[in-house]
Amino acid sequence: MNFLIQPKKYKTLMADEGSKAIMEKTIAFFENMGKEQLLDDYNKKVWYREFVDFLGKEQIFAKLLTPKEYADGDPDCRWDTARNSEYSELLAFYGLGYWYCFQVTILGLGPIWMSPNETAKKKAAKLLKDGAIFAFGLSERTHGADIYSTETALTPKGDGTFVANGEKYYIGNGNEAEMVSTLGKVKDGTDDYTFFVTNYHHKAYELKKNVISHQEYVSNFALHDYPITEDDILSRGPHAWDSALNTVNIGKFNIGPASIGISEHCFYEAITHASNRILYGMKVTDMPHVKKNFMDAWLRLVAMKMYQRRSTDYFRGAGENDRRYLLYNPTSKMKVTLQSEEVINLLWDVIAARGFEKDTIFHMAAADVRGPSKLEGTVHVNVQLIRKFMKNYFFNPADYTPEAPDFSDKDDLFLFNQGPTKGLGKVQFHDYKPVFEAFKDLPNVAAFIDQINIFKEFLEKAGPDKVQDMDPSWSLPVGEMFSIVVYGQLILEQAQFDNTDKDVLNQIFDFMVRDFAGFALQIYGNHSSKDDQRDYCTKIMLIKAISNPTQYNKVWENYVSTLNGEYAMNE
Repeated sequence: MNFLIQPKKYKTLMADEGSKAIMEKTIAFFENMGKEQLLDDYNKKVWYREFVDFLGKEQIFAKLLTPKEYADGDPDCRWDTARNSEYSELLAFYGLGYWYCFQVTILGLGPIWMSPNETAKKKAAKLLKDGAIFAFGLSERTHGADIYSTETALTPKGDGTFVANGEKYYIGNGNEAEMVSTLGKVKDGTDDYTFFVTNYHHKAYELKKNVISHQEYVSNFALHDYPITEDDILSRGPHAWDSALNTVNIGKFNIGPASIGISEHCFYEAITHASNRILYGMKVTDMPHVKKNFMDAWLRLVAMKMYQRRSTDYFRGAGENDRRYLLYNPTSKMKVTLQSEEVINLLWDVIAARGFEKDTIFHMAAADVRGPSKLEGTVHVNVQLIRKFMKNYFFNPADYTPEAPDFSDKDDLFLFNQGPTKGLGKVQFHDYKPVFEAFKDLPNVAAFIDQINIFKEFLEKAGPDKVQDMDPSWSLPVGEMFSIVVYGQLILEQAQFDNTDKDVLNQIFDFMVRDFAGFALQIYGNHSSKDDQRDYCTKIMLIKAISNPTQYNKVWENYVSTLNGEYAMNE
């Protein structure tokens, strides 16, 4: 079994033929383009015109991003988080820039599908069918995504219309987006937030520049008395505020699968390179430190995929009374993205200078892989968000059952009606303990359970005081440790559905135990840590992963070394 995607032997998770065709046509597009042109376009920073034209011709965004209600009867259209995650991974496998076009189109559509404005929704559906891409006009240069400080203004003219003025920054697809969902404030004495639609063709829309040196277009644009009618207004007041944050909940979830796709392609390239080199009279992959790097990288990749797939189920099953996805989302945005960076680091330490060569996917990925963890409020913001759920997760479980996987063709409509964004501390979760107990026969899962129990007691009896809680150097490692517990829970839940090889699982929890101890060491070494806190950290650090050389070599032989030559992109 190959846990990684293999485009030339691709197996979609979707059951329907329409979804299968989307994946296969996309693979054919990139394989026909070939690695040489793909990298040449990347190195020369060429806007991906051919790709956008391909998407329009095949109506791929229309099928992936149009809810059934607005699809004019097309049976392949739906908004399906599982399918969009799979497509995100596939696009990023070939390049983060291609994924980014998809990602910011999703963000641009969020405030539209959340809006009560039926005219705008029907317009969006038609434009998708015509091959349009979309954009999310939220950030501004001086304060980024701090929407409290939004300066873009919508001023009433007195006849029921408005004019928009302001400047937006970091806006992907802003060069060609037919609908830019733009955030501003209404200057009529209310200072209400509002989302309204703009278009890059309009003379009052000044496209100033691409703010990055890359293939994709991350725009700086300005509005100069841009005329806005009621048909252009998507939302106003609290609804607009909620639309901004709820759109991020939907769209930024795709950062995780993008990070996975980048790493998978690099893994194939790296292991094929290393497996066919002889250094100092020895096959490179027979060197113990090289084998360890590949094993660690592959296990982390498999864990990323298992977590991401499982967390998707909680998006699909979400509802007014089940918002568990609000924890699993920032955990993906923080944990999966950072794990992808770790995978690239491990592989790069093996292939060394080869990772800089311009004819490799690796040199492209090594530059781009740092992006996803910084695309949504940075790791720090996501860790602090995750910590809001920690108390209920450990000490106040609810009667939920684990969500069942759902690969049906339903729309995930709750995501467009998530409601107010407040009250995160009230969100509850099912008890994490049973799934860990189900795998306690695995020595490293058992060791991890011991670490969790000590960590929980630490939170209860020696948790951070107010000063420590406000100090990121103290609170971030605590949040990281919590996130590893959540990560491990969902990996084991996915393992139950996939019947994952227990040898693989035990080796995954080998690195989980090591990582958990590493964050405990950070707290131990902090100058403000107290003696009782250090005692708990010491107990956690003294629990070590259980070595099993026979099992380790078995996983290497059965799963990892066999990836030598398994996939190479068409030249």
